[in-house]
Amino acid sequence: MDEDDDPIVEEIPIFLSKSLENNLFVLQFPNRSSDRSTDGEDIVNSCIKPINREIKIDFHVDSESKFYDRFKGKSFAIASDGKTQTSTKNQNERPSFPNGIMDKQAYISSKPIENSNKYFVGIFFDKEMHLTPIADILQMRPNFSYFDKEDKRTKAEQKAAASQDADDEDEELQQVTVKFSKTGQTSESVKKALEKSYEHFIKKSAEEPWCEAMWYPSNSPTAEKERQKLFSNKTDIADYALSMSGKKYIELLIPPERSDQNLESILPSNIVSKAKLKTMNITNQLKHILKDGRMLSFIDIMTILEKCDQDITTEKVLRNLPLIGVLIRGNWVVQSEILYPEESVSKTNGVSAELMCRARDYVIYKFSKQEYLHRRKVIIATQLPPEETTEILTSIAKLNPEKKWELLLPPDVGFESRYPDLVQRQEGMWNLTQEKYLGMDFEKSPKRSRKRSLREVKVEPKS
Repeated sequence: MDEDDDPIVEEIPIFLSKSLENNLFVLQFPNRSSDRSTDGEDIVNSCIKPINREIKIDFHVDSESKFYDRFKGKSFAIASDGKTQTSTKNQNERPSFPNGIMDKQAYISSKPIENSNKYFVGIFFDKEMHLTPIADILQMRPNFSYFDKEDKRTKAEQKAAASQDADDEDEELQQVTVKFSKTGQTSESVKKALEKSYEHFIKKSAEEPWCEAMWYPSNSPTAEKERQKLFSNKTDIADYALSMSGKKYIELLIPPERSDQNLESILPSNIVSKAKLKTMNITNQLKHILKDGRMLSFIDIMTILEKCDQDITTEKVLRNLPLIGVLIRGNWVVQSEILYPEESVSKTNGVSAELMCRARDYVIYKFSKQEYLHRRKVIIATQLPPEETTEILTSIAKLNPEKKWELLLPPDVGFESRYPDLVQRQEGMWNLTQEKYLGMDFEKSPKRSRKRSLREVKVEPKS
């Protein structure tokens, strides 16, 4: 494109202000209409937790309005603080409604996004743009903690009443069993997982007390003084000049390709990203593909591998595929030893990996000989609990409307006709192990016992 067709209309200088870098918060009120601002509201109190970056704002509720239900307001206050504000167990705890009526509504912040360090607040003034990095973005929503306070107060009163009754009775000695458990060193990964849990967040937030803060309207002199800090003083303009080349600046501004390096930290442990799959060899690639896909046709396997390596060949895949998978009616499933590694147990009832592999191989063998299976018969043959039996069946099959288990995919006759040597190789493996599977059917099949007839009972005469 010719530069004359797209001329530069205006150049706007950009300045970076850091006066409010760690103290500038953006508050959003998703439950309030856009035409309502905090300037017209009567704010009773405001608090902040600087470490956890939480904010609480109490808005005044007009209890004298004709639209206000005073009976309900007093009921909420009594439910939260009790009939007398000194009836709570913690005498130092401040009442939610000191006036004995619900005359305020609390709003407490929550974080809509985890990382907000890439956002700025900008002011365009006198043909200049001044940017200030924000500390965090918070969403303010109504808080109904007084209901929790009511539950705690009720439990405290019941506990106090129960202890009073116990004091009136004779104290009896009771046997107490004390158990000790070893607390080993927790791994770093477990610690990081616990730190991200909701229970840890609630505990950390509860440990920090609220700090009282002053609220100034936007048109007050104090607010105007703080607003002036959004402008850069422009004394060190040279410090903000770009010290990198134009090409490097464009690469940072518009990355050529999105990086997936941080994707592994947010993915579940049983899911592998495409970026990590590209770094694996063909054997590990086939392991993850077959485990995640449960049952795949050869065409699907090639499609996935070609996205990781465009130079992958059919011969290379067919040479490694029998080492990882099992061919069943033209489709591929992962080997049982890979799905249930040695010394592992099932999640539900703790069945050993040896029994799980034996049962799954039996199911695969039966599907190679017949189209449908019944779970009850599989349970009898494998002697596994119903939960483990269902887990094995769902790894290669699905339940049809007739309550019969059938394979996840229809037979791939085309693959079997193109590669008969692989089919014969798999059949040979089944022939070597079929006596074991036939023995499972014979040993575990229910036997009928014929009742003895009374005529067969011989009575010997007494001598």
